[in-house]
Amino acid sequence: MNVFQSMINRVIGSPKTSIAGLLICGVTVTGILSQQGISLGKAGTGTVVSLIGALAAGLLGLLAHDNNGLLNGDSGSSNQSATKLGAIMLCVLAISAMMPVTGCTQAQKISVAQEIVNWTPVFVSTADTVNSAIESLDPGTVFILGPLTLAINAFGPQLQQAAQNYLNNPTETTLQVLQSLVTQIQQSVNATLLTAAKITNPTSHATATKQINLLATIANTILALVQGLSSKAQVAAMASHAPIKLAVVKALLDQHAMQLAAEHVSKDLGYEAVPEVDEFFAYEARAGF
Repeated sequence: MNVFQSMINRVIGSPKTSIAGLLICGVTVTGILSQQGISLGKAGTGTVVSLIGALAAGLLGLLAHDNNGLLNGDSGSSNQSATKLGAIMLCVLAISAMMPVTGCTQAQKISVAQEIVNWTPVFVSTADTVNSAIESLDPGTVFILGPLTLAINAFGPQLQQAAQNYLNNPTETTLQVLQSLVTQIQQSVNATLLTAAKITNPTSHATATKQINLLATIANTILALVQGLSSKAQVAAMASHAPIKLAVVKALLDQHAMQLAAEHVSKDLGYEAVPEVDEFFAYEARAGF
C-alpha cells in the first residue's frame, strides 16, 4: 500500500479526526488571510473571511460536544476524551489568538474619524505657531528648517480636509488619501527633528526641538488613529512609505508628551489597558513605523 492510499484509509477510518483537522485548518487559513487584509468581500457588517473562520470554529465546537467522542469514535475512556478535547480546544484558541479582533464597528469608526477631525485644526494652528517660532531664530536655523516647516504647514490644511472628507464619506478612497497624507506629515516631522539635531546654536537647537515636538506628538497621535481605521495590509502599505522610523527619532521626542498621546489613542480606539510609552513605540515598530 503506497503512502497516498494509506492516507486515504486513515481519513476514511477516522472521519471525526479528519473533520477536526480540516476545521482547524480553516480557522488557521482565515486567520492568515485576515492578518493580510484579505476579506473576499463583505458579509453583513463583517467580512467573508471572518464568517468562514467563525463557522469553522463553531463547527469544531459542535464536533467537540459529540457524545460519541471526538477523535476515536466510541472507544477510550471519558478522561482520555476530555484530555484530547482540551488539547484540541487549546490549539483552536492558540490559532484564534493569531486572528485580529473583528475590528471597529461602524459607530466606533465614526467616533475615531471624528477624533481625527478634532485633532486636525490643532495640528494646523500648531504648525503655524512652530513656523513663526522657527522664523524668529537665528538665520542659520531658519535656512536649515524653514523649507521643512513650510512643507508641514502646507500639509496641514490638506490633512484637515482629508479627515473631514473621510468622516463625511468613509470609503476606501477617502481613507487612502488620509493614510497617505498622515504618513507624509509624520515623515516630514521625523525629518525635521533629525535636521534640528544638527543645529549648533544651543538656544536655537533647544527652541526648535521643543517646537517640533509639539507637531510630532500630534502627528503621531493622528497616525495611530488612522492606523486604527486601517487593515493590517493598509498599515503595512503606509509603513512602506515611511523610511524614517520612530526608533531613529525616539531620543529626540518628548517622552512625556508621547506617553499622553499613547494614553489618548488607546482610549479613542477602545483599548482597556493603558500602554506605557515604550509599549507605544514597540507597537509602532511592529507596524513598520
